[in-house]
Amino acid sequence: VQLQASGGGLVQAGGSLRLSCVASGLTFSRFVMGWFRQAPGKEREYVASITGSGSIKYYSNSAKDRFTISRDNAKNTVYLQMNSLKPEDTAVYYCAVTSIQATRPAAFGSWGQGTLVTVSS
Repeated sequence: VQLQASGGGLVQAGGSLRLSCVASGLTFSRFVMGWFRQAPGKEREYVASITGSGSIKYYSNSAKDRFTISRDNAKNTVYLQMNSLKPEDTAVYYCAVTSIQATRPAAFGSWGQGTLVTVSS
């Protein structure tokens, strides 16, 4: 399984970014996809996840109301639309795959390389 995340960058507070993660080597629609983030000096933190069909979405408290996870199974791609970004959203964002909905990083078996999001104040 390979996951390739992209879409990070530098944005001002209040701005938006859309992250993408393309997956290969798996039957994409069968798996839950998740987004995590890790800020310098902090543990990896769950952000959001989405079931294989895309019908159910889960969010952390910090992500709900501002972030939207979605997927396009025809493109083997999961997205994270991030709006109203705050400096505390600054982190490396990772996509990951798992068989069953979870929020613990250890439950996810494959990870992308991460994409850096920097939010300036």
